[in-house]
Amino acid sequence: MTSPLAELLRRRIRLTGPITVADFMAEALGHPEYGYYKTRDPFGTRGDFTTAPEISQMFGELIGLWCAEVWRTVVAPQSVQLVELGPGRGTLMADALRATRMAPEFLTAASVHLVETSPALTAMQQEALAGHDAQWHGSLAEVPVGPMLLVANEFFDALPIRQFEKTGEGWRERMVGLDTNGETFRLGLAPGGSVGEALIPDVVRRTAGEGEIAEVCPAGLSIAHAIARRIARHGGAALIVDYGHAASGAGDTLQALSGHKYSNPLQDPGAADLTAHVDFAALGIAVREAGAAAHGPITQSEFLTRLGIETRAAQLLAKATPDQAADIEAALARLIGEEGMGYLFKAMALTAPGEAVPPAFEETAG
Repeated sequence: MTSPLAELLRRRIRLTGPITVADFMAEALGHPEYGYYKTRDPFGTRGDFTTAPEISQMFGELIGLWCAEVWRTVVAPQSVQLVELGPGRGTLMADALRATRMAPEFLTAASVHLVETSPALTAMQQEALAGHDAQWHGSLAEVPVGPMLLVANEFFDALPIRQFEKTGEGWRERMVGLDTNGETFRLGLAPGGSVGEALIPDVVRRTAGEGEIAEVCPAGLSIAHAIARRIARHGGAALIVDYGHAASGAGDTLQALSGHKYSNPLQDPGAADLTAHVDFAALGIAVREAGAAAHGPITQSEFLTRLGIETRAAQLLAKATPDQAADIEAALARLIGEEGMGYLFKAMALTAPGEAVPPAFEETAG
């Protein structure tokens, strides 16, 4: 049985021709009525994937303390906007605010802002943050101007990407069209070049061979630029944690997750989560072009270990039952282990030029 969104996309393609991968991804995730993030809770064992804040309270706690320390060294005594992009269920922010009770001056100075477009997730966030004076916005542009501490955990990987294939005639954009039966979505190549290929990193242009894929994320570059510009002008810092690569390179990383299993990204738009690896090198260039400083990326393992996650785990283990202890140890391994999220996931920090290097990134300075 075909979904309403699939039929809408088929109709669009029949009328106007193939669409970019970015357009397909944007509709699949964000269509106002049938988009993946508009219609469901995708997190946890009953959802399609699990993010770090849902794995353990330690993740959000350490990020909260990171924000408090950056405020103390960079922003204090001014007030600050504490912002999260794509806050999921609100778990990260709730854990962060609980951990920063030991820094009451920071909590007094911080106003909480969450940027969310999903009505279903907004309702969950409001429940998780009941008792906190938080504000919700549809975009970063709606957040009041001023010094800002921003967190984006697994936000950039869900932004639409464009894909280009190296051919004998140059780069050609991958497009989503229909098979000869007019029903099945399939990938093809645009007949000519595209101005969008100008976003392909220089190193990929030089080194990619025929048949290889280049991915660019215009929305991600634009948002990183906007964050950096605000920080450069008004002060503060940002923390981006996501899965991806530190250096730009060729490769097809578009994937779909449904029920914690990989599926065909084109098969059932709106029913699965679509993501792609984040190009941290490209984000760093956008940040510097906007006038801010980029620190990292470092692995999530390095980031959390330098912030003291093993010490925090030991504190929790000291009061845990045997079953709780097993869960804590499993969560620690998943967050920082090589076979878990520790190495695939990276962390990058943004600051205004000349400001102190944020905690955990000191070894990357210079």
